[in-house]
Amino acid sequence: MNSRRAFLQDTLIGAGGALALNGIAAPTTAAETANVDEPFGDTVDVVVCGGGPAGIAAAVMAARQGAKVLLVERYGRLGGMAVHALVGPLMGGVHSAFVEEVLKRIGGRHPDPDRLDIEYAALGEEAGVHILLHAWVLGAVVEDGCVKSVRLGTKQGFLRVAASVFVDATGDGDVAALAGAAFEMGRPGDGLLQPASIMYRIGGVEPDKAILCGSEEQALEVRTPAGTWHDVVVKAQVDGELPPEIGVVRLYRAHRPGEQIVNATQVNRIDGTRPIDLTRAELEGRRQAYRVLDFLRKHAPGYEHAYIAAMPAVIGVRETRRILGVDYLTREDVVLGRERPDAVVRRADFVIDIHNPTGPGQAEGFARKVKPYDIPYGCLVPRTLDGLLLAGRCISGSHDAHASYRVQCIAMATGAAAGTAAGLAAKEGAKPRDIEPSTIQNAL
Repeated sequence: MNSRRAFLQDTLIGAGGALALNGIAAPTTAAETANVDEPFGDTVDVVVCGGGPAGIAAAVMAARQGAKVLLVERYGRLGGMAVHALVGPLMGGVHSAFVEEVLKRIGGRHPDPDRLDIEYAALGEEAGVHILLHAWVLGAVVEDGCVKSVRLGTKQGFLRVAASVFVDATGDGDVAALAGAAFEMGRPGDGLLQPASIMYRIGGVEPDKAILCGSEEQALEVRTPAGTWHDVVVKAQVDGELPPEIGVVRLYRAHRPGEQIVNATQVNRIDGTRPIDLTRAELEGRRQAYRVLDFLRKHAPGYEHAYIAAMPAVIGVRETRRILGVDYLTREDVVLGRERPDAVVRRADFVIDIHNPTGPGQAEGFARKVKPYDIPYGCLVPRTLDGLLLAGRCISGSHDAHASYRVQCIAMATGAAAGTAAGLAAKEGAKPRDIEPSTIQNAL
């Protein structure tokens, strides 16, 4: 904790709030800093961009290898979609000691999103990670095919941060894309992406009466006085009570008694890398949320007095860029449960969950079950760029494989692997692509 405080004082905060960089106070007005990139103090070993579960894991594991690590997050809280978009519970099975450690610490798969950010921050600080919030990655400097630094946008102007290795845990693959990496988006044929959703928490629910429904399959089994939950939702959709894009209303248990998490809203034809699309999605998704609330009060047993207890700060985006790596995870890999000798994530397990890009429900009718599968190290290594590793949902894989590995616990496991590799590469002065998977496996 003391080392972190000293680090921030030396590199960030000077008298009067100005940036103190290498002992020289930076300009303090926006006009003076608008077109100037100020260096961020001393060079660190590893910079992790993105403070969600993948980024937290990467930062902690890199620090545990002895690296000096800076974790950069664009918002004011760590935790990613679980905190900012209220996405819960934390889904995905995986054989990972680090994931188990974190779940035990935060209270399992239904953590309190109001304190999850400080739990993650404490985990990072204990490992010696330096945290910088309110800093948005806006550019990357590449020399001879290697990422050398990133450009951060802040209220005090632009900062340039250099490091030996970078980890892109932004979800959208921002660092890799800015550095010129090749990527894919959307499904084959039309390039359409999975829809975005506003998930939110409702209170006033009667626990003894309230129904729960986690999927399209369960909607066919859950009974209400008016029929199956599927029938009730479809009738409301046909009658215009629900928007035509909503074909299933998922209701999950929240961490507090009398509250549930609602996963129902759906905004189609959204590109999460385009602000104009995100603006439409934010507004439309929140309007849908209140229509779903009215529907629940009227038709769902135990929800007669429900109210919205928490609305997310941002909409949940399921899919954007998938950076092309040295390896590439396919649908067959996850369906067949392929094992790999070069795996750095083992026994990942979540259905192929493709929300329909053009209409309600699942793109394939129901989510497709998989067998526990391995994720090889090559999926975390960009095909051509050096000095950079991938973590989270932007790793290398197909549209339908991504629909399985994009969830938070699997993303966390990829972050742990990427951070371990980054720390080892920085320590050895090696390129990340030259680190042996067996060395990463042993460190994990």
